[in-house]
Amino acid sequence: MKKIIILYIFLFSCTVFAQSNDIWNAFWNKDTTKIGFKDKNGVIKIEPKFTGFTIARKFENIIAVTNEKNNDWESYYLTKTGKIIGRDSLYVFDNGPDCENEGFIRFRDPKTDKMGMFNGDGKIAIPAEYSNLTKVKNGMFIGLKDAKKEMDGEHFFWKGGKEFLIDINNKILVENFKYNNDYHLNYFSVEKAAKPSKDETRESFRGIDEQYYSFINFEKEFRSWLKNNLLSDLAKDNLLKHFYQKISYSTPYRNGRSLSFTETKTKFINKNYKLIKKKLLELTTANCDYSIFIEGLNPYNYAENEFSIYFNNCNEAKDWKYPVMDIVISPKNKTERGQDHLEFLRTENGYKLISVSLRKDNLK
Repeated sequence: MKKIIILYIFLFSCTVFAQSNDIWNAFWNKDTTKIGFKDKNGVIKIEPKFTGFTIARKFENIIAVTNEKNNDWESYYLTKTGKIIGRDSLYVFDNGPDCENEGFIRFRDPKTDKMGMFNGDGKIAIPAEYSNLTKVKNGMFIGLKDAKKEMDGEHFFWKGGKEFLIDINNKILVENFKYNNDYHLNYFSVEKAAKPSKDETRESFRGIDEQYYSFINFEKEFRSWLKNNLLSDLAKDNLLKHFYQKISYSTPYRNGRSLSFTETKTKFINKNYKLIKKKLLELTTANCDYSIFIEGLNPYNYAENEFSIYFNNCNEAKDWKYPVMDIVISPKNKTERGQDHLEFLRTENGYKLISVSLRKDNLK
């Protein structure tokens, strides 16, 4: 079967990326109350004046900002050329505004309560006609139309409506794109073919062009990798191959607290090989009670420059491209408390063990 690998990010976003060679970095004023931006040479491009919802730490093309004006607060989107758009139209979720992704940022029309997107030039790329939108991922996003917003205590959720997979030209690719675990899909793995993919790690969706768009499911991919690449060979050399360069680990809780450490993978495995092998072997037993959760890399625990690729301009984890797969092992004796955690980061070179936390056993 002939497959077409689609790279939307290059087909549709090259104009935006061409503008982004000089990324400005945020900096604080002396009393750390306001934020400004400098270029790569340290030249101040914007004096510190933003606060509140200004969460961007890098200014690529467009950011959401808040500043004080006439003893009042105003919020808007700002482009690198100084263009102000979308006053009082910030899309806010979980107490924070949206962050540019692939040259696009979401906004909400305060009059209609509908969502759309601006491009890096501050122009409306996606009109405000959607109840909700996901971030752009490889030139695609999910749009929800005609849904009703309902409240559940302090939080709201969407009920009804219709979901579409759409490209950044606002062209519908797949209708009824109902997939509750959107964050499980790797949009950068998209393939297009005349028939559904037979690859067990992929999810296939029929497009309006009668072709099938398939995406790798992160969890299925990880389970396959775990079985065939790691658990099939627990020799020290193979484990080292699948460990991150540095391993974070913590001691079991004592008196309500634990201690965290970081070690090179070679030192870590030399001191803890038998224990780690024992824990991995446990996953192969029939009565092992474990679950796998998809998370993002914690920006507070991994703040060094070497991890910057795994975070966006607002220091949010890029879990849509580099998820952390957390294997959580529960004790066989249900009266015992605590769980073991083995965390694997998806890198450009495959999954790598990056963090270990054991409920009883002491790592060295």
